[in-house]
Amino acid sequence: MSASAAPPWQEDVFRVLKKGGVRQVAYVPDAGHAYSIRAAIADPDIQGIVLTTEEEGVAVVSGAWLGGQRAVLLMQSSGVGNCVNMFSLLSMCQFPFLTLVTMRGEYAEFNPWQAPMGLATQRTLELMGIQVMRVDDPEDVEETVSAAFDAAFLAGNRVAVLLGQKLIGRKKWERD
Repeated sequence: MSASAAPPWQEDVFRVLKKGGVRQVAYVPDAGHAYSIRAAIADPDIQGIVLTTEEEGVAVVSGAWLGGQRAVLLMQSSGVGNCVNMFSLLSMCQFPFLTLVTMRGEYAEFNPWQAPMGLATQRTLELMGIQVMRVDDPEDVEETVSAAFDAAFLAGNRVAVLLGQKLIGRKKWERD
């Protein structure tokens, strides 16, 4: 998919991150975050950091904060379960934290393995002391991500934005 083929809401996400001075974007590759990942890699002011597993991202964004930079973690809902133990770092140290989570296991999901964590994502985050904001309408993405950004980096909260699966659209299993 070319950058011009990205849905406008994906461009809105990156615009908020760029405007807010994010200097590091930690991510596990994901189609729902593809535009922000490509834009971060292409931007000389932002370091894109590919992760082998999502919990590494909690440490990366915490370290960025300690080093005087703003960072964000991009992941799928299936990765939230991988982060639970590392979320203790955020709680104990009270670091500001922002993660953008593309949801799976919801609308028109073809992969049954995505459903359990998709159903538990919001509750898991909340149990770990992370404020959750959810957005399902493309028109609300920029405002919601902006509000979450301010809650994290101005108020010092730990915040997750759940980007509903309807935003990404139907995924289909395709064979070569």
